[in-house]
Amino acid sequence: MDKSQEYSQKLDQFHNILLDSECVAFLGGAGVSTESGIPDFRSKNGLYHKTEKRFSRYKPEYLLSYDCLKREPEVFFDYYRKNLDARKVEPNAAHKVLAQMEADGRLEGIITQNIDGLHQKAGSKKVWEIHGTIWSNHCVSCGKEYDADFIFESREAVPKCPKCGKTVRPDVTLYGELLPGRAYEEAVGLIRIADCLIIGGTSLEVGSAAQLAHMYHGEHLVIINKSKTRMEGKADVVFHDSIGKVLQDVYADL
Repeated sequence: MDKSQEYSQKLDQFHNILLDSECVAFLGGAGVSTESGIPDFRSKNGLYHKTEKRFSRYKPEYLLSYDCLKREPEVFFDYYRKNLDARKVEPNAAHKVLAQMEADGRLEGIITQNIDGLHQKAGSKKVWEIHGTIWSNHCVSCGKEYDADFIFESREAVPKCPKCGKTVRPDVTLYGELLPGRAYEEAVGLIRIADCLIIGGTSLEVGSAAQLAHMYHGEHLVIINKSKTRMEGKADVVFHDSIGKVLQDVYADL
């Protein structure tokens, strides 16, 4: 069997799974947004392998950690502004198909490790951001909220709250911090009621996503990721391909 025939058979299987399922959930990672031009973290072209000279003495995880924000806020915000500004990035085919699936009543919700807000930008409503978002910020002292522009457009090395003068930080879950309680609890609830879980764009190396994936005990599991992913042995069907392409192809016939 050639690759095109194998791919066609997998699509048919995926198609039948979607038709057979009543509660479909999507669990996604950085690979969902790479097709919009946002680099992931661990691949050969990811942020962890493209550290600029001025950041080279730091471990990548430290640069996006609570310790860095606390101990060296100038370094943290310099790195954050340089590498996590997704305000002008547009959703790709994967985001758009998932939004359409939700609108058509075929997708119950999205659990994402991404902080770029592209699922919402594509039109998805039920999105649980278990690592937070770049689109909102707050003062660490008085709690006043600010939009994304406040940090990315600030000329201060460390953005300060006009109200009280303390640091304004992004609502992003940094290394060393707990996950957003409500988002994670709702993600767990979705995982527990789903009878089909689509895992896309994640290697399941990060603890939060892996933990959620292992909580799933529903009927069907589909994995879409360009590289090998943990739990492939438990999946009904696995695609090592573009997530946007696979979702477009399978949903074209639904």
